[in-house]
Amino acid sequence: MHIAWLGKKSPFCGNVTYGREITNALLERDHQVTFLHFAQPPEAEAGTHSPDCAEVSLPFLFKSQILTIPSFKSGKLLVQALKKLQPDLVHASLTLSPLDFRLPEICADLGIPLVATFHPPFDRKVRSLTSGTQHLTYQLYAPCLAHYDRVIVFSDLQRDLLIKLGVAPSTVVVIPNGVDTAKYSPGPSSIKAELRAQKLFVYQGRLSPEKNVEALLRGWRQARMGEHSRLAIVGNGPLAASLKMFYGEDDGIIWLGFIADEQRRIEILRGADVFILPSLVEGLSLSLLEAMACGAACIATDAGADGEVLANGAGIILETQKVSTQLQTILPIFRDHPEMTQLLGRKARQRVIERYTLRSNVSCLEILYRQVVAENTQVLLSRGA
Repeated sequence: MHIAWLGKKSPFCGNVTYGREITNALLERDHQVTFLHFAQPPEAEAGTHSPDCAEVSLPFLFKSQILTIPSFKSGKLLVQALKKLQPDLVHASLTLSPLDFRLPEICADLGIPLVATFHPPFDRKVRSLTSGTQHLTYQLYAPCLAHYDRVIVFSDLQRDLLIKLGVAPSTVVVIPNGVDTAKYSPGPSSIKAELRAQKLFVYQGRLSPEKNVEALLRGWRQARMGEHSRLAIVGNGPLAASLKMFYGEDDGIIWLGFIADEQRRIEILRGADVFILPSLVEGLSLSLLEAMACGAACIATDAGADGEVLANGAGIILETQKVSTQLQTILPIFRDHPEMTQLLGRKARQRVIERYTLRSNVSCLEILYRQVVAENTQVLLSRGA
Protein backbone atom coordinates (compact mmCIF):
# COMPACT_ATOMS: atom_id res chain seq x y z
CA MET A 1 0.00 0.00 0.00
CA HIS A 2 1.20 3.52 -0.78
CA ILE A 3 0.67 5.96 2.09
CA ALA A 4 1.16 9.69 1.63
CA TRP A 5 2.09 10.85 5.15
CA LEU A 6 1.61 14.54 5.87
CA GLY A 7 3.43 15.49 9.06
CA LYS A 8 6.38 17.22 10.71
CA LYS A 9 10.13 16.71 10.61
CA SER A 10 11.03 19.83 12.58
CA PRO A 11 11.16 21.48 15.05
CA PHE A 12 11.50 18.48 17.35
CA CYS A 13 8.35 17.52 19.28
CA GLY A 14 6.18 14.49 19.93
CA ASN A 15 4.56 14.82 16.51
CA VAL A 16 7.99 14.52 14.86
CA THR A 17 8.81 11.36 16.83
CA TYR A 18 5.38 9.90 16.06
CA GLY A 19 5.78 10.43 12.32
CA ARG A 20 9.33 9.09 12.21
CA GLU A 21 8.58 5.93 14.19
CA ILE A 22 5.35 5.05 12.38
CA THR A 23 6.59 5.71 8.85
CA ASN A 24 9.82 3.79 9.41
CA ALA A 25 7.80 0.86 10.79
CA LEU A 26 5.47 0.95 7.77
CA LEU A 27 8.47 0.86 5.44
CA GLU A 28 9.83 -2.15 7.31
CA ARG A 29 6.53 -3.89 6.56
CA ASP A 30 7.01 -3.27 2.83
CA HIS A 31 4.57 -0.40 2.46
CA GLN A 32 5.49 2.52 0.24
CA VAL A 33 5.58 5.83 2.12
CA THR A 34 5.95 9.36 0.80
CA PHE A 35 6.54 11.91 3.55
CA LEU A 36 5.07 15.36 2.84
CA HIS A 37 6.15 18.07 5.25
CA PHE A 38 6.65 21.80 5.56
CA ALA A 39 10.24 22.78 4.77
CA GLN A 40 12.15 25.36 2.79
CA PRO A 41 14.20 23.86 -0.08
CA PRO A 42 17.62 24.41 1.55
CA GLU A 43 16.47 23.06 4.92
CA ALA A 44 18.69 20.13 5.94
CA GLU A 45 16.89 17.51 7.98
CA ALA A 46 18.80 14.37 7.10
CA GLY A 47 18.76 11.34 9.30
CA THR A 48 15.27 11.56 10.74
CA HIS A 49 13.68 9.04 8.40
CA SER A 50 14.63 5.95 6.48
CA PRO A 51 16.42 6.64 3.18
CA ASP A 52 13.70 4.50 1.56
CA CYS A 53 11.11 7.15 2.41
CA ALA A 54 10.49 9.58 -0.48
CA GLU A 55 9.86 13.18 0.55
CA VAL A 56 7.95 16.19 -0.73
CA SER A 57 8.60 19.64 0.78
CA LEU A 58 5.81 22.20 1.12
CA PRO A 59 6.62 25.90 1.64
CA PHE A 60 5.60 27.68 4.84
CA LEU A 61 5.52 31.17 6.35
CA PHE A 62 5.97 30.13 9.98
CA LYS A 63 6.68 26.89 11.81
CA SER A 64 7.00 26.09 15.52
CA GLN A 65 6.56 23.09 17.80
CA ILE A 66 2.88 24.02 18.15
CA LEU A 67 1.71 25.78 14.97
CA THR A 68 2.47 25.78 11.24
CA ILE A 69 1.35 28.50 8.83
CA PRO A 70 1.69 27.33 5.21
CA SER A 71 2.53 29.67 2.36
CA PHE A 72 -0.25 30.70 0.00
CA LYS A 73 0.81 28.21 -2.69
CA SER A 74 1.31 25.18 -0.41
CA GLY A 75 -2.26 23.92 -0.96
CA LYS A 76 -1.83 24.00 -4.74
CA LEU A 77 1.51 22.23 -4.48
CA LEU A 78 -0.02 19.58 -2.23
CA VAL A 79 -2.76 18.89 -4.78
CA GLN A 80 -0.17 18.61 -7.56
CA ALA A 81 1.93 16.22 -5.47
CA LEU A 82 -1.02 13.97 -4.63
CA LYS A 83 -2.14 13.87 -8.26
CA LYS A 84 1.35 12.77 -9.27
CA LEU A 85 1.82 10.27 -6.42
CA GLN A 86 -1.67 8.73 -6.60
CA PRO A 87 -1.36 7.17 -3.12
CA ASP A 88 -3.85 4.65 -1.78
CA LEU A 89 -4.40 6.80 1.28
CA VAL A 90 -3.38 10.09 2.92
CA HIS A 91 -2.50 10.00 6.62
CA ALA A 92 -2.23 13.49 8.12
CA SER A 93 -0.48 13.71 11.47
CA LEU A 94 -2.12 17.06 12.09
CA THR A 95 0.30 19.93 12.64
CA LEU A 96 -2.23 22.57 13.73
CA SER A 97 -2.14 24.29 10.37
CA PRO A 98 -4.83 26.06 8.32
CA LEU A 99 -4.18 23.42 5.66
CA ASP A 100 -5.68 20.81 8.03
CA PHE A 101 -9.11 22.32 7.35
CA ARG A 102 -8.73 22.03 3.56
CA LEU A 103 -7.57 18.42 3.49
CA PRO A 104 -11.04 16.77 3.47
CA GLU A 105 -12.08 18.77 0.40
CA ILE A 106 -8.73 18.22 -1.37
CA CYS A 107 -8.77 14.45 -0.80
CA ALA A 108 -12.47 14.11 -1.65
CA ASP A 109 -11.91 15.89 -4.98
CA LEU A 110 -9.02 13.52 -5.75
CA GLY A 111 -10.90 10.41 -4.57
CA ILE A 112 -8.25 9.58 -1.95
CA PRO A 113 -9.30 8.38 1.52
CA LEU A 114 -8.08 10.55 4.39
CA VAL A 115 -7.01 9.54 7.91
CA ALA A 116 -5.86 11.97 10.60
CA THR A 117 -4.04 11.63 13.88
CA PHE A 118 -5.21 14.38 16.23
CA HIS A 119 -2.47 15.26 18.72
CA PRO A 120 -3.49 18.31 20.78
CA PRO A 121 -3.10 17.76 24.52
CA PHE A 122 -6.00 18.17 26.92
CA ASP A 123 -7.02 17.83 30.54
CA ARG A 124 -9.82 15.63 31.83
CA LYS A 125 -11.42 18.73 33.35
CA VAL A 126 -11.13 22.41 32.49
CA ARG A 127 -9.09 23.29 35.59
CA SER A 128 -6.89 26.07 34.25
CA LEU A 129 -6.56 28.63 31.47
CA THR A 130 -4.20 26.26 29.64
CA SER A 131 -6.60 23.33 29.69
CA GLY A 132 -9.48 25.62 28.71
CA THR A 133 -7.51 26.81 25.69
CA GLN A 134 -6.86 23.22 24.63
CA HIS A 135 -10.58 22.43 24.82
CA LEU A 136 -11.15 25.36 22.46
CA THR A 137 -8.77 23.66 20.00
CA TYR A 138 -10.95 20.56 20.09
CA GLN A 139 -14.07 22.69 19.56
CA LEU A 140 -12.43 24.48 16.62
CA TYR A 141 -11.32 21.25 14.94
CA ALA A 142 -14.36 19.03 15.55
CA PRO A 143 -16.49 20.26 12.58
CA CYS A 144 -13.52 19.72 10.25
CA LEU A 145 -12.60 16.30 11.70
CA ALA A 146 -16.15 15.14 11.07
CA HIS A 147 -15.29 15.13 7.33
CA TYR A 148 -12.19 12.93 7.63
CA ASP A 149 -12.67 9.22 6.90
CA ARG A 150 -11.10 8.32 10.25
CA VAL A 151 -9.61 10.30 13.12
CA ILE A 152 -7.08 8.56 15.36
CA VAL A 153 -6.79 9.63 18.98
CA PHE A 154 -4.77 8.13 21.82
CA SER A 155 -7.39 7.48 24.50
CA ASP A 156 -11.08 6.95 25.19
CA LEU A 157 -11.12 10.35 26.90
CA GLN A 158 -10.19 12.09 23.64
CA ARG A 159 -12.67 9.98 21.71
CA ASP A 160 -15.52 10.85 24.08
CA LEU A 161 -14.65 14.55 23.87
CA LEU A 162 -14.72 14.62 20.06
CA ILE A 163 -17.96 12.64 19.94
CA LYS A 164 -19.56 15.15 22.34
CA LEU A 165 -18.42 17.88 19.94
CA GLY A 166 -20.25 16.24 17.01
CA VAL A 167 -17.77 13.87 15.36
CA ALA A 168 -19.48 10.57 14.48
CA PRO A 169 -18.52 7.64 16.75
CA SER A 170 -17.67 5.55 13.68
CA THR A 171 -15.10 8.16 12.63
CA VAL A 172 -13.05 8.31 15.85
CA VAL A 173 -10.66 5.42 16.49
CA VAL A 174 -8.47 4.92 19.56
CA ILE A 175 -4.95 3.72 18.72
CA PRO A 176 -2.56 4.57 21.58
CA ASN A 177 0.97 5.74 21.01
CA GLY A 178 3.49 2.92 20.80
CA VAL A 179 7.16 2.48 21.70
CA ASP A 180 9.81 0.23 20.20
CA THR A 181 10.42 -1.84 23.34
CA ALA A 182 13.56 -3.43 21.89
CA LYS A 183 15.18 -0.04 21.42
CA TYR A 184 13.71 1.56 24.55
CA SER A 185 14.65 -1.03 27.14
CA PRO A 186 16.56 -1.35 30.42
CA GLY A 187 20.30 -1.46 29.95
CA PRO A 188 23.68 -0.11 31.07
CA SER A 189 24.17 3.62 31.46
CA SER A 190 26.99 5.83 32.67
CA ILE A 191 24.81 8.92 33.18
CA LYS A 192 24.74 8.67 36.99
CA ALA A 193 28.52 8.62 37.22
CA GLU A 194 28.69 11.49 34.74
CA LEU A 195 26.28 13.61 36.80
CA ARG A 196 27.69 12.42 40.16
CA ALA A 197 24.27 11.17 41.24
CA GLN A 198 23.40 8.30 43.54
CA LYS A 199 19.71 8.90 42.76
CA LEU A 200 18.73 10.36 39.39
CA PHE A 201 15.37 11.96 38.67
CA VAL A 202 14.60 13.07 35.09
CA TYR A 203 12.20 15.38 33.27
CA GLN A 204 12.24 15.23 29.47
CA GLY A 205 10.10 17.53 27.37
CA ARG A 206 9.36 21.06 26.30
CA LEU A 207 10.00 23.92 28.75
CA SER A 208 6.72 25.76 28.27
CA PRO A 209 3.82 26.79 30.53
CA GLU A 210 1.58 23.78 29.82
CA LYS A 211 4.36 21.40 30.93
CA ASN A 212 4.28 22.93 34.44
CA VAL A 213 8.02 22.41 34.92
CA GLU A 214 8.34 25.21 37.48
CA ALA A 215 6.00 23.31 39.79
CA LEU A 216 8.40 20.35 39.56
CA LEU A 217 11.38 22.60 40.33
CA ARG A 218 9.63 24.18 43.33
CA GLY A 219 8.63 20.76 44.66
CA TRP A 220 12.20 19.50 44.24
CA ARG A 221 13.65 22.46 46.13
CA GLN A 222 11.09 22.17 48.91
CA ALA A 223 11.78 18.44 49.30
CA ARG A 224 15.46 19.14 50.13
CA MET A 225 16.67 16.03 48.33
CA GLY A 226 20.27 16.28 49.50
CA GLU A 227 23.67 16.28 47.81
CA HIS A 228 23.46 12.75 46.40
CA SER A 229 20.24 13.24 44.38
CA ARG A 230 20.09 15.02 41.03
CA LEU A 231 17.23 16.28 38.88
CA ALA A 232 18.17 16.32 35.18
CA ILE A 233 16.09 18.53 32.89
CA VAL A 234 16.22 17.41 29.25
CA GLY A 235 14.66 19.80 26.75
CA ASN A 236 14.33 23.42 25.77
CA GLY A 237 11.60 25.96 25.26
CA PRO A 238 10.43 29.51 25.96
CA LEU A 239 10.78 29.22 29.76
CA ALA A 240 14.31 27.79 29.75
CA ALA A 241 16.22 31.04 30.36
CA SER A 242 13.96 32.30 33.16
CA LEU A 243 13.87 28.95 34.99
CA LYS A 244 17.66 28.56 34.85
CA MET A 245 18.03 31.92 36.59
CA PHE A 246 16.30 30.63 39.74
CA TYR A 247 17.05 26.90 39.80
CA GLY A 248 20.49 25.39 39.34
CA GLU A 249 23.27 23.19 40.62
CA ASP A 250 22.95 24.50 44.19
CA ASP A 251 19.54 22.75 44.20
CA GLY A 252 20.92 19.60 42.57
CA ILE A 253 19.28 20.56 39.27
CA ILE A 254 21.22 19.94 36.05
CA TRP A 255 20.11 21.51 32.77
CA LEU A 256 21.04 19.22 29.88
CA GLY A 257 19.17 21.17 27.19
CA PHE A 258 17.73 19.70 24.01
CA ILE A 259 19.35 16.40 23.04
CA ALA A 260 18.90 15.39 19.40
CA ASP A 261 20.80 12.11 19.71
CA GLU A 262 18.19 9.43 20.38
CA GLN A 263 20.74 6.98 21.79
CA ARG A 264 21.88 9.61 24.29
CA ARG A 265 18.28 10.15 25.41
CA ILE A 266 17.87 6.40 25.84
CA GLU A 267 21.05 6.29 27.95
CA ILE A 268 19.64 8.99 30.23
CA LEU A 269 16.32 7.15 30.62
CA ARG A 270 18.11 3.88 31.35
CA GLY A 271 20.07 5.58 34.12
CA ALA A 272 17.05 7.33 35.62
CA ASP A 273 15.61 6.05 38.87
CA VAL A 274 12.49 8.18 38.47
CA PHE A 275 10.89 10.01 35.52
CA ILE A 276 8.58 12.94 36.33
CA LEU A 277 5.98 14.56 34.07
CA PRO A 278 4.09 17.43 35.80
CA SER A 279 2.01 18.62 32.80
CA LEU A 280 -1.20 20.61 33.04
CA VAL A 281 -2.36 19.21 29.69
CA GLU A 282 -1.22 16.19 27.65
CA GLY A 283 -2.30 13.82 24.92
CA LEU A 284 -0.48 10.57 25.53
CA SER A 285 3.14 11.43 26.24
CA LEU A 286 5.68 9.50 24.18
CA SER A 287 8.38 10.64 26.61
CA LEU A 288 6.47 8.97 29.43
CA LEU A 289 6.09 5.72 27.47
CA GLU A 290 9.78 5.76 26.54
CA ALA A 291 10.79 6.19 30.19
CA MET A 292 8.46 3.37 31.24
CA ALA A 293 9.89 1.10 28.55
CA CYS A 294 13.40 1.81 29.87
CA GLY A 295 12.34 0.67 33.34
CA ALA A 296 12.18 4.01 35.16
CA ALA A 297 9.64 4.45 37.95
CA CYS A 298 7.24 7.15 36.74
CA ILE A 299 5.35 10.02 38.32
CA ALA A 300 2.89 11.95 36.14
CA THR A 301 -0.20 14.09 36.45
CA ASP A 302 -3.57 12.77 35.34
CA ALA A 303 -3.62 15.24 32.43
CA GLY A 304 -4.74 13.74 29.15
CA ALA A 305 -4.29 9.97 29.03
CA ASP A 306 -1.15 9.84 31.18
CA GLY A 307 -3.11 8.94 34.31
CA GLU A 308 -4.74 6.11 32.36
CA VAL A 309 -1.30 4.79 31.39
CA LEU A 310 -0.09 4.68 35.01
CA ALA A 311 -3.34 3.39 36.53
CA ASN A 312 -3.54 0.27 38.70
CA GLY A 313 -0.05 0.44 40.10
CA ALA A 314 2.09 1.14 37.02
CA GLY A 315 3.21 4.48 38.50
CA ILE A 316 2.30 7.41 40.74
CA ILE A 317 -0.48 9.69 39.53
CA LEU A 318 -0.63 13.34 40.64
CA GLU A 319 -3.47 15.84 40.48
CA THR A 320 -2.66 18.68 38.07
CA GLN A 321 -3.27 21.17 40.88
CA LYS A 322 -0.73 21.67 43.70
CA VAL A 323 1.92 19.56 41.99
CA SER A 324 4.71 21.11 44.09
CA THR A 325 3.06 20.14 47.36
CA GLN A 326 2.49 16.57 46.21
CA LEU A 327 6.07 16.20 44.98
CA GLN A 328 7.46 17.62 48.21
CA THR A 329 5.99 14.58 49.95
CA ILE A 330 6.56 11.95 47.26
CA LEU A 331 10.13 12.65 46.10
CA PRO A 332 11.84 11.81 49.43
CA ILE A 333 9.97 8.48 49.50
CA PHE A 334 11.52 7.52 46.16
CA ARG A 335 14.92 8.69 47.37
CA ASP A 336 14.76 6.61 50.56
CA HIS A 337 13.05 3.44 49.29
CA PRO A 338 14.93 1.96 46.31
CA GLU A 339 12.90 -1.25 46.49
CA MET A 340 9.73 0.71 45.66
CA THR A 341 11.48 2.47 42.79
CA GLN A 342 12.65 -0.82 41.31
CA LEU A 343 9.22 -2.42 41.65
CA LEU A 344 7.47 0.48 39.92
CA GLY A 345 10.11 0.46 37.17
CA ARG A 346 9.39 -3.20 36.42
CA LYS A 347 5.63 -2.58 36.48
CA ALA A 348 6.04 0.41 34.15
CA ARG A 349 7.88 -1.60 31.52
CA GLN A 350 5.38 -4.45 31.78
CA ARG A 351 2.50 -2.01 31.20
CA VAL A 352 4.15 -0.73 28.01
CA ILE A 353 4.77 -4.28 26.75
CA GLU A 354 1.13 -5.19 27.39
CA ARG A 355 -0.54 -2.11 25.89
CA TYR A 356 1.77 0.40 24.21
CA THR A 357 4.15 -1.26 21.77
CA LEU A 358 4.96 0.20 18.37
CA ARG A 359 4.35 -3.21 16.80
CA SER A 360 0.76 -3.28 18.06
CA ASN A 361 0.22 0.34 17.04
CA VAL A 362 1.32 -0.28 13.45
CA SER A 363 -0.71 -3.49 13.18
CA CYS A 364 -3.83 -1.56 14.19
CA LEU A 365 -2.97 1.11 11.62
CA GLU A 366 -2.67 -1.49 8.86
CA ILE A 367 -6.12 -2.88 9.68
CA LEU A 368 -7.56 0.64 9.67
CA TYR A 369 -5.91 1.50 6.35
CA ARG A 370 -7.38 -1.60 4.69
CA GLN A 371 -10.86 -0.77 6.00
CA VAL A 372 -10.74 2.84 4.82
CA VAL A 373 -9.35 1.96 1.37
CA ALA A 374 -12.03 -0.73 0.92
CA GLU A 375 -14.80 1.70 1.91
CA ASN A 376 -13.46 4.33 -0.48
CA THR A 377 -13.32 1.80 -3.32
CA GLN A 378 -16.98 0.93 -2.73
CA VAL A 379 -17.93 4.62 -2.81
CA LEU A 380 -16.05 5.20 -6.07
CA LEU A 381 -17.61 2.10 -7.64
CA SER A 382 -21.11 3.18 -6.64
CA ARG A 383 -20.55 6.61 -8.18
CA GLY A 384 -19.31 4.98 -11.37
CA ALA A 385 -22.41 2.80 -11.51
